Amino acid sequence: MSTKVKVIFYSLYGHIYQMAEAVAAGAREAGAEVELLQVQETLSDDIIAKMGATEAKKAFAHVPIADPKKLAEADAIIFGTGTRYGSATAQMQTFFDATGGLWTTGALVGKVGGVFTSTASQHGGQETTLISMQTFLFHQGMVVVGVPYAAQELLNMKEITGGSPYGATTITDAQGQRLPSENELAIARYQGKHTAQIAAKVAAK
Repeated sequence: MSTKVKVIFYSLYGHIYQMAEAVAAGAREAGAEVELLQVQETLSDDIIAKMGATEAKKAFAHVPIADPKKLAEADAIIFGTGTRYGSATAQMQTFFDATGGLWTTGALVGKVGGVFTSTASQHGGQETTLISMQTFLFHQGMVVVGVPYAAQELLNMKEITGGSPYGATTITDAQGQRLPSENELAIARYQGKHTAQIAAKVAAK
């Protein structure tokens, strides 16, 4: 029976969506059954339009909305979101806050979890966002998996790049002009594959 992985993201301009696709591809490479989902948007269409994100969001409008009640169906869950002042977006935090029932019953205890993110600048709070998101995983009793330095792309010093041992990351630039690089996408794929492999081992015990 294949390992079930849910990749759940919040994206506004599409950067995290691209990273989520890479994470999902890596998990599939490991033989996992992968479900790509997005969290519910909390901004109105008018606000999204004023932020210039209407067209960008059309690219992933087909992705189903994640149901927090169904998280326990997965062996592994990998969450991705942009950064807001060194923490997860309000949309992702709202999703986390809707999982109280799972916490009460211990439904996610022993599941494998991971996180990934994006920032506008090189030092825009990527690691604090990843670590703050991981606290949710710890509170749910999950086995937290990051990106080991076996992913050689983490050691790339020839270009500006995201990526950390806490999770895959990308840098978008101030106006979102920069899309995830091949190096960043490779780290995301590694994270998906590595997490799925760990989840398979945990599920087999």
